[in-house]
Amino acid sequence: MSTAYRNGTLPKGALKVDRPLSMNSSTKSSASFKSKTAGHTPASGPRRKSTGSVGNSAANTKDGTYVSGRVRVAVRLRPRNAEEMVSDADFADCVELQPELKRLKLRRNNWDSDTYEFDEVLTEFASQKRVYEVVAKPVVESVLDGYNGTVMAYGQTGTGKTYTLGRLGEEDTADRGIMVRAMEDILSEITPEKDSISVSYFQLYMESIQDLLDPVNDNISIVEDPKTGDVSLPGATTVDIRDQKSFLELLRVGEAHRFAANTKLNTESSRSHAMLMVHVERSVKGRDSVISSENGSTSHTAKAFKPPVVRKSKLVVVDLAGSERIDKSGSEAHTLGEAKSINLSLSALGKCINALAENSAHVPVRDSKLTRLLRDSFGGTARTSLVITIGPSPRHRGETASTIMFGQRAMKVENMLKIKEEFDYKSLSRRLEMQLDKQIAEHERQQKGFKDDIERIAQEAQVRITEAEKGYAEALERERLQYQNDYMDAISKLEEQWAANKQKHENEKAKSSMLSASMEVAELKKLFENETISRKAAEEEIDNLKNQLAQWKRSEAAGNSEILKLRKMLEDEKCQKAKLEEEIAVLQSQLLQLSFEADETGRNLDRGETVKLPGALDSPIPPFMHQHLGDSGVGEKASMAKLFEQVGLQKILSLLESEDADVQIHAVKVVANLAAEEANQERIVKAGGLKSLLTLLRSSNDETIHRVAAGAIANLAMNETNQDLIMSQGGISLLSVTAAKAEDPQTLRMVAGAIANLCGNEKLQPKLRAEGGVKALQGMVRSRHPDVLAQVARGIANFAKCESRAYTQGSKTGKSLLIEDGTLPWIVQNANNEASPIRRHIELALCHLAQHEVNAKDMIKGGALWELVRISRDCSRDDIRTLAYRTLTSSPSFQAELKRLRIDYG
Repeated sequence: MSTAYRNGTLPKGALKVDRPLSMNSSTKSSASFKSKTAGHTPASGPRRKSTGSVGNSAANTKDGTYVSGRVRVAVRLRPRNAEEMVSDADFADCVELQPELKRLKLRRNNWDSDTYEFDEVLTEFASQKRVYEVVAKPVVESVLDGYNGTVMAYGQTGTGKTYTLGRLGEEDTADRGIMVRAMEDILSEITPEKDSISVSYFQLYMESIQDLLDPVNDNISIVEDPKTGDVSLPGATTVDIRDQKSFLELLRVGEAHRFAANTKLNTESSRSHAMLMVHVERSVKGRDSVISSENGSTSHTAKAFKPPVVRKSKLVVVDLAGSERIDKSGSEAHTLGEAKSINLSLSALGKCINALAENSAHVPVRDSKLTRLLRDSFGGTARTSLVITIGPSPRHRGETASTIMFGQRAMKVENMLKIKEEFDYKSLSRRLEMQLDKQIAEHERQQKGFKDDIERIAQEAQVRITEAEKGYAEALERERLQYQNDYMDAISKLEEQWAANKQKHENEKAKSSMLSASMEVAELKKLFENETISRKAAEEEIDNLKNQLAQWKRSEAAGNSEILKLRKMLEDEKCQKAKLEEEIAVLQSQLLQLSFEADETGRNLDRGETVKLPGALDSPIPPFMHQHLGDSGVGEKASMAKLFEQVGLQKILSLLESEDADVQIHAVKVVANLAAEEANQERIVKAGGLKSLLTLLRSSNDETIHRVAAGAIANLAMNETNQDLIMSQGGISLLSVTAAKAEDPQTLRMVAGAIANLCGNEKLQPKLRAEGGVKALQGMVRSRHPDVLAQVARGIANFAKCESRAYTQGSKTGKSLLIEDGTLPWIVQNANNEASPIRRHIELALCHLAQHEVNAKDMIKGGALWELVRISRDCSRDDIRTLAYRTLTSSPSFQAELKRLRIDYG
């Protein structure tokens, strides 16, 4: 039994503060749990601390920051599948549910049964929404409040764990699983501007942690903090999530890289434990923070700041691989090793839960990487909700009983829930720096304004003084000139009058007597006195002008006094500036002290990073096999089985010939699902189902019918007898024609898978090649879709393996048909393909082609020798690497070429 990829649809130094969780949900759970029957009641009180136990850091309750919270367990019953409808038709279900009493009965026989009670009992009719609300929604609400949370599914292979957790619901939104619904609730509650969400998705396969978002990263190490015991996966990929669309795309990528295999219990059984980790960071309003100066006084500036608080929590969704019994699952070869690894890790988890339930002094958490990764979920600080999935078949009563007892023991585990808050001192420091820069800028602005005002006032005063002085000088000069002109005019008039009087006096001298002369002298004296009075008045006016000039000088002195006052104001501003600079220095000192305290606090706190989780490996089973809870849903499969029972196979096959296209599509889907079960294949072929499917390929033009019919033929082609019938009825020609016409990658994948199965039959190889099977595989590489290329590579590997066997048996001697048909260049080109399934099949095909000397010359010429050397050194599979090395060392042609190239090999 081989394996294949699951088919996917495509601040440092922060101070931690703990707060207790609301007791509403916890109290309700505890009250319900105490009502359980004797023998199923968990130990009361908090679990005692023990060295090495899972989550032992949550046992310290002295500080009152922890809250007890028991692991809640719900049970979900899967409805009967098609196989159980037939094989168990005469037997009653081994379980009986009483959901109203939250009780389950497990029948020992027809007369006796055991009764168990759980937190929730979900029937086969419970919707996905109902399962999410009772199992996961309380945990999601706790995560949004700042607590860690875990949702995990446990149960037998094929009971619906992946359907419950990871269903995307692309065709029907009601089918959405817990992962999708949880992210919808988280995105609706956060604020994108302040909060952040990041996601890691990985798998634990064969005790190796592998990144589902980066398949090349397939050996991630677990790092454990020596102080807190927290584990982290620093090498895993973390993706920031902003909307639901990006999250769904991430899930498609991760699911495409999970490992699954076809077993008797499940056509697509998970072969790894997948873990989705969602990290949530939410900003909340901080408490008042008071910063004191060195003298003990409280700074009013610092008191106004409240340090922001960040709540960091994580949600872990764990899809455990199904527990299985080797004899029932039919695991062999590689899948046998996978089953053993799965059972060992689940056994280690069961031992840890038993030890926690019994308050054992030692919990063997280091026995498995699974238990190390889940140490916080059981007995740690996370709120944990477990859903156990069971089937109704009485054939699996033992596995159902084991699953129920696992859930019963898990209900006895007590976790100590703890909220984590961190003061964001970096944000506070940035705020203080911004405030300081703002005050410095404001001070500089004010200082510059003061300087500008002083300069402006001084300039205005100087202008006013200059203008006043100039005005006073001009006015004085005008007055002086006026008085001088008046004086000169008066003197001129007097001289003229005197001359006239003298002339008159001379003319009248003879006529006048001494008396008249005396009168004239007296008149002249009087005139002279009048002139003297006028001169005195002019001198008084000059004195007045001098007084006005003195007043202007006094005004100038007042202006100088005002300048002195302005200079004093400037000195006061300088003193104020000095005081502001002192206050700035105090703020800088406080900022340095705050940064020092933050750094000192950071060095004393936990430095561990968040835990990142694992996921799944690779398998070559055709990816068109259906799950029990697959694409059509549980309800559709149950209806199909009922239709098969009531109508009969012959009538169902007759619907394939209906003229209604919708009827044909539904009928071929029913036949395809029936063909996925090995027990139905012989009946379908005998009833003419194979012939009808081939007829549909030949006559129908509907690509949906082509895709589903090709998938059904691929399922039938897994049987050697059916392979002969397919070839004899012209099946390979029809598949080749379908491959040439199809464009949809899913249709090409189905056709390639069917041809790949036929390539594994060495008796049919000549006819397969003659009817165009190899050419059809070569033509389908045009799609470049990784799933299609993986099936093409698988078919080429099967063909090369059969040719190698024919060379060994002596029935073939000529050159390989693959080389003759020109397939070798494509094989060499994809020998180091980044997709693991393609690369592994191509490496195997190269090794088989190189085993026989007749092909060596063409392989050397085509560049295959270098790929063989690389495979012998770097291939991750030991068997392929050994085969390549043996081929190189045993081939004379290869050895001669390596020697010619001076490469020492062998």
